[in-house]
Amino acid sequence: MKKYFDRLYSDSYQEFEKILKKNLEKNQKMFVVTANPETFMIGANDQEVSQILLDAEVTIVPDGIGIVKGANMLGYKVKERIPGIEIAWSLLKEGNKQQKTIYLLGASEEVKEKTVEKIKTDYPNLKILGAVNGYGKDKDKDFEEIKKTNPDIVLVALGIPAQEKLIYKHLNDFEKGIFVGVGGSLDVISGTKKRAPKIFQKLGLEWLYRLAKEPKRIKRFYNSNVKFIFKVKKMKKSK
Repeated sequence: MKKYFDRLYSDSYQEFEKILKKNLEKNQKMFVVTANPETFMIGANDQEVSQILLDAEVTIVPDGIGIVKGANMLGYKVKERIPGIEIAWSLLKEGNKQQKTIYLLGASEEVKEKTVEKIKTDYPNLKILGAVNGYGKDKDKDFEEIKKTNPDIVLVALGIPAQEKLIYKHLNDFEKGIFVGVGGSLDVISGTKKRAPKIFQKLGLEWLYRLAKEPKRIKRFYNSNVKFIFKVKKMKKSK
């Protein structure tokens, strides 16, 4: 797992936002993986995900507080979390300023429609080239449609690792575009779900807020976050 930490973006969110802005301006292709402990745990057991995380063309940012703490425990100087939802907001804002184009794939039909309306209302200069819910059986066919439109921003909300695998599979067919697997971010953007209160965000406790709201996540949390910390501690001892 150490090799994943080696590739982790370590600077501030503010600096990362500058990179997003610059890449949008220059039509520079970029694939952003927003990593939490589950991402690295899946990578350790899934060769395809591991290949994605080790690809020098892929940018990995520390979405989860567990990743930041794990990195710091191992001696990596990671400044702060860079949540996927913040990246999504930044791309919407900057895409609107630069009059760029966007394509959405994933989430439910209701969430997708509400997200489209939100973008049209709040980011009128950001042109939506297409929006497809995440329930279609042929995701490769969905991506073929995305290719035809050649968007500047592609947000894929299918959950980990499906969204990352799908993006990576088709990435080489694009000459430009910023691609991000955004998980449940469209739920927040659409207003369907509320993000954790500011105090939870500030303290790095958004995970606790989500667990309180969705107790069914506890098993998943244990299998990813808790086991991740044990693995990091073991790595630290063996250094």
